[in-house]
Amino acid sequence: MEKQTASRSAAIIAAHRAFDSSKTPEERICYDPFARRFLPTGFTVIGEVEMDEETALNVFKDIVPGFHEYFLARTRYIDEQLQKSLSDGLQQLVILGAGYDSRAYRFDEMINTVQIFEVDHPVTQAVKKDKLKEYFQDLPNHVTLVPIDFQKENLETCLIRCGYDSGLKTLFIWEGVTMYIDSESVDKTLQFISKTSGKGSSVIFDYTYQDVIEGTNDRKEAKGWLNIAGKSNEPLLFGLQNNHVEEFLAKRGFANVVIATSEYFNEKYYTGINKDRETTPVLSIVHAEVMD
Repeated sequence: MEKQTASRSAAIIAAHRAFDSSKTPEERICYDPFARRFLPTGFTVIGEVEMDEETALNVFKDIVPGFHEYFLARTRYIDEQLQKSLSDGLQQLVILGAGYDSRAYRFDEMINTVQIFEVDHPVTQAVKKDKLKEYFQDLPNHVTLVPIDFQKENLETCLIRCGYDSGLKTLFIWEGVTMYIDSESVDKTLQFISKTSGKGSSVIFDYTYQDVIEGTNDRKEAKGWLNIAGKSNEPLLFGLQNNHVEEFLAKRGFANVVIATSEYFNEKYYTGINKDRETTPVLSIVHAEVMD
């Protein structure tokens, strides 16, 4: 992301959610009534173009088949895991690289019960803050916006300064981020989570695979994504090896690892009216608990 420009990819992901949320309950995979509020007028899943939303989506699907379906499934899956965490006594929520995530405003049961921290680059966060003020007038008290420039500032220092409590049961949502940062940054973040959070804390994040990063995955969407990212200011940097995810996380202080792949999403979400749709297999989600 350029220094003075809000994240374009955050808006594109919100555009995917906005498109699906406009469908009927029977058709849609996820529902985010806030997504469209964060978008500039006419913004589509491929940015600001002179074409309608559906045409833009078809262009996107042709370049990276299965990504639209994955983005929707990711939103729904993380929503479901957050709901489970709330039922299990969640006390604190940290959304890393929050972008235009709206979970803090969609889950009413978190108001006055869960302290929420949204961590993001200050430029993107400023745009989001303005949009939230337009809607709420005043920012909700249970949400703390934590601006951070990861190239200059330390996550732990910024969070604690803003009131983060390392003794509370916390869920960290890290959505759509790991593939765009280097392995050292991934390690530092995971180590912070495992060493500086209360009993029963966990992290949920999505990731791509090493062969996608290396360019050896032959799937059309893998090559299309790598090409697009390589030409942007958000290149692909980090991927995990197949069948090594549990070992990778165990070395960093995590246990009870659950992995959700395209097979899970296709069987769980893409049924009935959506049975002919499927997500890409080059992206997966993992949910892991901090070791006691």
